Amino acid sequence: MLSKLNQVQRDAVTHLDGPLLVLAGAGSGKTRVITHKIAYLVNECGYEPRNIAAITFTNKAANEMRTRVGELLKDTSTKGLVVSTFHSLGMNILRAEAKLLGYKPQFSIFDSSDTWKIFSDLSNSADKQEIRDMQTQISNWKSAFISPEQASEIADNNETKVHARVYSRYQETLRAYQAVDFDDLIHLPVVLFKQHPEALLRWQLKLRYLLVDEYQDTNDCQYQMIKLLADMRAALTVVGDDDQSIYAWRGASIENLHNLRNDYPGLRVIKLEQNYRSSQRILKVANHLINHNTKVFEKKLWSDHGIGDPIRIYAARDDEHEAESVVMRLMSHKFEHRTRFADYAILYRSNHLSRAFEEQLRAQRVPYTVSGGTSFFDRAEIKDITAYLRLIANPDDDPAFIRAITTPKRGIGNTTLEKLGSYAGERHISLFEASFETHIRDQLQARQYEELMLFCNFINRIQDRADKDPCGELLDELLRAINYETWLYDSHDPRQAETKWKNVEDFIGWLKRKAEADEKSLIEMVQTVALINMLEGRDQEPDAVSLSTLHAAKGLEFPHVFIVGAEEEILPFRDSDEKQIEEERRLMYVGITRAERSLQISYCSRRKRGKDWMPCEPSRFLEEMPEGELVYAGGHAEAVATVSRDEGMDKLAKLKAMLNRTVVE
Repeated sequence: MLSKLNQVQRDAVTHLDGPLLVLAGAGSGKTRVITHKIAYLVNECGYEPRNIAAITFTNKAANEMRTRVGELLKDTSTKGLVVSTFHSLGMNILRAEAKLLGYKPQFSIFDSSDTWKIFSDLSNSADKQEIRDMQTQISNWKSAFISPEQASEIADNNETKVHARVYSRYQETLRAYQAVDFDDLIHLPVVLFKQHPEALLRWQLKLRYLLVDEYQDTNDCQYQMIKLLADMRAALTVVGDDDQSIYAWRGASIENLHNLRNDYPGLRVIKLEQNYRSSQRILKVANHLINHNTKVFEKKLWSDHGIGDPIRIYAARDDEHEAESVVMRLMSHKFEHRTRFADYAILYRSNHLSRAFEEQLRAQRVPYTVSGGTSFFDRAEIKDITAYLRLIANPDDDPAFIRAITTPKRGIGNTTLEKLGSYAGERHISLFEASFETHIRDQLQARQYEELMLFCNFINRIQDRADKDPCGELLDELLRAINYETWLYDSHDPRQAETKWKNVEDFIGWLKRKAEADEKSLIEMVQTVALINMLEGRDQEPDAVSLSTLHAAKGLEFPHVFIVGAEEEILPFRDSDEKQIEEERRLMYVGITRAERSLQISYCSRRKRGKDWMPCEPSRFLEEMPEGELVYAGGHAEAVATVSRDEGMDKLAKLKAMLNRTVVE
C-alpha cells in the first residue's frame, strides 16, 4: 500500500510517535498522505475506523477523501469512519449533546440567507454592505470567543457599538428560535467541552486519532476544538502550508501553524517539497516570489516535470484589450495544441474583473463556467419556494417555517416569532407544533394569532394531499395561494421582479415535468430537490474554460492558467498593510501554483473608473519574480516583438481553416 508513496510521504504516514505537522507544499500529494495514513491506522495499527476522524474545510474535499479511503480499504469495512468538515463534526457533537446546552436535538441551522433576514430586521437596515459588514464583524467576534458583553466593552466607534448591540439581540433571537448559525457549529462545541468535562471525555474516547487538512486555514475556534479533542494524548496529524494561508479576512490565523510548537513541544515536522503538478519553471517563479515573505518554516518546491514554458507577462492597453488578447491567445493555443476548453483557467483577484472576460468568451462562443457564482438553487426566490416545499414535507423544519411564514409578509413579525420560538424552546417542540398549542394563543395578539392559524392550516391542507394529488396541480395552487408573483412586483423593481418570477416559473415547470415523468408525488419531489448536486447535473464536469477568483481556485489545478489584473490596488489589494501584503503575495503564489504547464500573467496600462480613465501600475509582485524565467509581450517596456491584433486574427483564421481541413480529411 505504501509502495506508491515517496520516502517523505511514507515517513509522514508511518509516524505515530507523537503529534505531527506535515508541511505540504502545493501539489505535493497531501490528500494521498492523509488517506494512506487512515488506511495504515486501520490495517497496520489496529485502529477501528469509528475511532478515527479526518477533518477538512469543504464537502468536496471530504467526499474525495472518503472515496480514496474506500478504494484503499476495499476489503475492510469503514463503518463509523468520520471524514467530514469542521462544521459537520460540530453539528454531530451538538446534536448528541444538545440538552447540556439547553437545545433540542432537532435544533435548526441557519445559513447566511436565514441570518441575513434577522440582521436586516434587528438593524432596521436595507443597506447590503452594512449588513455584510455586521455579519463579518459578529462572525469574527464569535470565532475569537468574544461575547456580546465583551464586544460592547471593546467597541471603540459608532459602527462597532451598533454591531455589539445587534450581536446581543441576534444571539437572543437565535436562542429563541432554537437555532444556531455556521459559526455556532464550531463555537458551541468548544463552549460545551469547557463547561462539561464529561462530554469532552466522551468525544476524546470516541475520536482516538485526528487528522486535519488545510490547517493554515483554521481560526481560533477551530484550533481550540482540535486541541481539546486531541488532549494530552496528542494522537494528531495536521497538514498545512503557511505559503497558502489566504483566508485571514474570514478569521483564519497562520499563527495556528506556529502555535503547534508551543502547544506540543514534541511536535515532529515533515516537509513535502516534491511537486507532482507543475513544471520546474513555474515552481522556480513561485519559490522566488514567496521568499519575499517572512518564514517560520523554510521549504522549497521542486519537480521532475521538466523545465517547461517561460512565464509570459502581458501588458494590455486597458481591460477590454486584456480580455480580448487573453481569449484570442487561449483560442489560438487550443487550436494549435488540440486541447480541451477545460484545460484553461482565467483567475482574478476580485469578482468584478470577470465581466470583460465573460463578454469576450460569449462573443467567441467559448463555453465557460464561473466558480463561486450563485447556483440556481441558491437564488432567494428559489429558496423562498423551496421553504414552503420543505415545510410541507417536514413541519419540524424551523428555518423553512420562518422563511415561509415571513415571505411574502403576512402580518407576522419578529415579536410574534420570538414569542413562538421561546415557547417552542421551553417545550422542546417545533415552531409549527407550538403554533397549535392553546397556551400560545394567550401570548399573541388576536390579529397575529389569526394570521398564524391561517398559514399553519394552509400548510396542513396541502400536506394532507401532498402524497396523493398530482404534483403540478398542488404547485399551481401553492403559488396562487401565497400570491408570490404579486409580492415580487410589489417588493422589487419591474425588471428584477420579472427575472425572479421567470426563475420561479422555470423551477416549477421543471418540478412538474420531473414529477410527471417519474410518477412522483409532491413529497417525493421535495426529497429529490434535496439532492441539489444531482439536479444541477454536475456529475460530469463540462468541457468549459474556468473563470474563478484566486481564493476559489485554491485546491484546483489546470494545464494552462491566465492570471489577470496583476496591478497595484488590485493584486495586492488597495490599502494593504505589511501583514496584508504578505497574504496578497501568498494569493499570487496560490495562483501561480495552479498551473501545470503554461502560465500568463497580465496587467492593464489603464482602467476605467466611472467615466474616467485611470493609469495602472504593474503589481510589485512581477518585479519579485526571477527575470530570466519571464518573457514580456504587449506594451511592456521590455516587451519582445508581439503580433498585432490583425495579425493575430489572420493567424487564428488560418488555424481554423487548418482544423476544418483536418476534420474533412
